[in-house]
Amino acid sequence: MKTRAITGFFFVLVMVGSLLLGKWLFVVFYSLLAITAQKEFYTLISKPDTSKKFTAWLLYGLLICIGFTLFFLQQIELEAILLFLGALVFLFLQQLFLKQATQPFQTLAYGFLGVVYLIIPFISFIGLGFLKGYYAYEIPLGFLILLWSNDTGAYLSGRSFGRRKLFERISPNKTWEGFLGGLILAIGVALNLEQYFGSLAKWQWVSVAFIISIFGTWGDLVESMLKRSLQVKDSGTILPGHGGLMDRFDGLLLSAPIVYIFLTLIL
Repeated sequence: MKTRAITGFFFVLVMVGSLLLGKWLFVVFYSLLAITAQKEFYTLISKPDTSKKFTAWLLYGLLICIGFTLFFLQQIELEAILLFLGALVFLFLQQLFLKQATQPFQTLAYGFLGVVYLIIPFISFIGLGFLKGYYAYEIPLGFLILLWSNDTGAYLSGRSFGRRKLFERISPNKTWEGFLGGLILAIGVALNLEQYFGSLAKWQWVSVAFIISIFGTWGDLVESMLKRSLQVKDSGTILPGHGGLMDRFDGLLLSAPIVYIFLTLIL
């Protein structure tokens, strides 16, 4: 428990610090998290002698992070990025055909899944910092605060009042009472974010809290389902006492893209 608390404290400190210390540290740090989480996923689903076949997909994830970072910083057009990334996918397919791999479709499917499931969510989170057309840390920081509030409320209410199981087969500890407790605390925090952060109207912060509570819970369940299907307890060991990055960011993986799309449409 002590190790878990120390790791959690310093990791949160680094996460928040990277937001407050400027746009370059922000994009570099969270891009590194994205690539590390992607590598963690490929290691998790691969056998020891087959993990190297996903190296090209790690490079692809890195190029996506670089391309969209340049787009957020208004250094390149979105069409150019999509054209370049689409051409790379074509090259990957060609290489699979030429190599005559024994399981080409499986490699392709897992490769794409690692990008969609991990790279795109982190890119969406990075994009939250540039929704105003310039770098503003308030929205991604508010997102993290709401995500942590939801997790805290779900844990406390589930432990105190939890009776009705949410999806027992996938995650036996999650309850409807915990879900509602997380939602209520996240909304309560959202109602106060406008006062301290601005950036979004009160109803927009509350809407973000709803999205995070619903899709963050689904993200947690999806990651639990993945680990259960692979019969592992943690996605990795990079964070002592906490497991892997996928364990720590499971709520972000499904909620960040939805929040980004929602805010892009209304702002």
